[in-house]
Amino acid sequence: MADRALRGMGLGAKSFEDEEGIEFAPRQSLGFDCPQGHHFDLTFSVEAELPTEWDCPRCGQLALRSDGVRANDRDGKPARTHWDMLRERRSIPDLEELLKERLEIVRNTVHY
Repeated sequence: MADRALRGMGLGAKSFEDEEGIEFAPRQSLGFDCPQGHHFDLTFSVEAELPTEWDCPRCGQLALRSDGVRANDRDGKPARTHWDMLRERRSIPDLEELLKERLEIVRNTVHY
């Protein structure tokens, strides 16, 4: 009996509401061009921060904005690596001493 109640209508497929009287959020269209010559447009909110690049939906390559706006190159300092943070805490002689201690422990525990 329950399977007859849903007959003739796909769940979530159709809405009986119309769009009359609905005010949509302001939108803007932005064009992109990929190196393969494909052009596509995407719609964004007027309030959104617009991207300077997007993956091409046809070939997957990186497409740049058609209006010529490019990303700002950041001249900030590069990301700190694990080694950089370690060097902030320890000197090279300290690290060499720690290495000797750890190697001695490993040599004494490993049996060949």
